Amino acid sequence: MVRPVGPPMLTVREVAEELAVCRATVYALLERGELERVWVGRSIRIPAASLEALIARGRR
Repeated sequence: MVRPVGPPMLTVREVAEELAVCRATVYALLERGELERVWVGRSIRIPAASLEALIARGRR
């Protein structure tokens, strides 16, 4: 069986490490809508494209 491969998803911890911020800051970005969230069961995942877009917006 071949499973479709979706876009890469990151955990809150992985995003925090990438941005060099604490997890609370990532949750604040999620609450403000600056990062997209996807619920996988009871866990939050952030599409890598959403993180890339946030970084790109910060570079302007």
